[in-house]
Amino acid sequence: MSPPIAALSGGVGGAKLADGLMRVLPPDTLTVIVNTGDDFRHLGLHVSPDVDTALYTLAGLANPETGWGRRDETWNFMRALEALGGETWFRLGDGDLAMHVERTRRLADGDTLSRITADTARRLGIPAQILPMSDDPVHTRVATADGLLDFQDYFVRLQCRPAVSALHFDSAEHARPAPQALAALAFAATLREGATV
Repeated sequence: MSPPIAALSGGVGGAKLADGLMRVLPPDTLTVIVNTGDDFRHLGLHVSPDVDTALYTLAGLANPETGWGRRDETWNFMRALEALGGETWFRLGDGDLAMHVERTRRLADGDTLSRITADTARRLGIPAQILPMSDDPVHTRVATADGLLDFQDYFVRLQCRPAVSALHFDSAEHARPAPQALAALAFAATLREGATV
């Protein structure tokens, strides 16, 4: 049996590393634990940018020019939203929108982010296990001269222009790591130390 590998991933760089690992490791040995501190609600939807980047990248669906979003995306929803005067600073392509709608629906029905992510990875044919770092919400806030901003407001809407004085991770003290993520880390650490499992 090949030893399991647990990789921690943020956005595009972490997803690319995970994709490289998945290509060289034996099937079913890679677990990717993904940041959810940048998750946020937009247009009433639960958006998980880093989880989606991992899913799209490992499924071979990522936009090769940006590293995030979907390849060959269409933008009918955003054009219609713009015509109605809606917020368009965070662009959701039509295929990407389906991901957020389904995730939001399932969360409202009581599913966990871990289960939703695992189901999505399976449907996309990804052999690696992809896990959110937590099923509990953690919100990254950026302290700037313009006030306290949600991370996506700072990163996408304001394009990192305001000077940063501090970062806050709201609810981090109450968030628990996803049980499967802890198990994957513990199992990989045990094997690395040479213990018998």
